[in-house]
Amino acid sequence: MIQFKPLAIADIETIVKLMQEFYAIDNYPIDIDVSKALFKEFIFNENLGKSWLILSDTEIVGYVILTFVFSFEYQGKIAFLDELYLTEKTRGKGIGSKTIEFIQNESHKLSLKLVYLEVEQHNEKAQKLYLAHDFELHNRKMMRYKIR
Repeated sequence: MIQFKPLAIADIETIVKLMQEFYAIDNYPIDIDVSKALFKEFIFNENLGKSWLILSDTEIVGYVILTFVFSFEYQGKIAFLDELYLTEKTRGKGIGSKTIEFIQNESHKLSLKLVYLEVEQHNEKAQKLYLAHDFELHNRKMMRYKIR
């Protein structure tokens, strides 16, 4: 049975370890102390978003994070599916699908107007998962400006 446990302060060590595994896939840098501090801020400020640990029976097998933004274009609160990670041994077992369905249901409860996400070009399995759950390729190109 798949369950979604809202992240609590006591879960920060666990989620940061999972985040390290996730970031290692594409060699993204991670500062463990900064990540722990960010999760404390994130948990205490519900306006920033929501996060959940993903459990299969009683085993933690991943996590998912939604962050919130206000959009005039979409007439209200939208979300960015910032991270969805499943441990390697649990991939391909339908947990990703259940997680996307959970996020879609939560999006209705949270009165979100839209959910954005980004996915690595090489991650074809994730792309297929999102497309199978009614996500669409966006006709705009995502850009960024990094504050230094």
